[in-house]
Amino acid sequence: MPIIEFIDISKSYKKDEEVLYSLNMEVNRGEIITILGESGSGKTTMLKLVNRMINFDTGELRVQGKNIKEWDKVELRRHIGYVIQQIGLFPHMTIWENISYVLMLENKKKQERLKCAFELLELVGLPKDYAYRYPRELSGGQKQRIGVARALAANPDIILMDEPFGAVDEKTRAQLQDELLKIQKALHKTILFVTHDIHEALKMGSRIALLNKGRIEQIGTGRELILNPKNEFVKNFFGIKGFTFMLDEDKLEGLYKRVLNKEIELEELLK
Repeated sequence: MPIIEFIDISKSYKKDEEVLYSLNMEVNRGEIITILGESGSGKTTMLKLVNRMINFDTGELRVQGKNIKEWDKVELRRHIGYVIQQIGLFPHMTIWENISYVLMLENKKKQERLKCAFELLELVGLPKDYAYRYPRELSGGQKQRIGVARALAANPDIILMDEPFGAVDEKTRAQLQDELLKIQKALHKTILFVTHDIHEALKMGSRIALLNKGRIEQIGTGRELILNPKNEFVKNFFGIKGFTFMLDEDKLEGLYKRVLNKEIELEELLK
């Protein structure tokens, strides 16, 4: 059973201006779906519907097999972590207090919250002594790691990520992407990851949902969208960037196999 189901979902903010139009998508447990598209295509709206920040107009949305309208909002959000580009850490709280904020709302004891914060700091690749720092003492990339840790604190089934790495430099962004993939491999969370960056979508997504003016043009693996586009929009959207990314991956995979087969020495690749 899919963990999230969008069934003929439509949403308008203004009369006769639909942001999402008859949208259908199933999200399987433990996969990363990257939601890709230009500004205004409805990506963020999709995320906000899942944790009931906004309501849809028509259709049905199911979370863990249950109609979302039957969920208590507070209970629903305990099952969902949310990470955004502007993290919004509380400046007057230490890092461990920020990470374990949701646990504090659940009246968990201090020692339990502190233990959880230490474990999550390690998981996102930061030293434990960062627990006693304040947000102003961290870099942008470190704050993003804390945002991910905070989203994981209540052990949610689903994590929503809205362009979480868009405000950091390219090197840090690549590191954060790798860190998230490593966490995903360990924890098998279900992640909806919004991005407008083609390379990021291809790197992060088990599957990609390409949106255009509120419609899903195509959903599938990166290779499916690049090699078997359903229409001209999909073909033109990925263009040369998609092929370049795929060829780079194939090249790296081929070189790796040659090293394993001892056809080429690792030292030669590093020259």
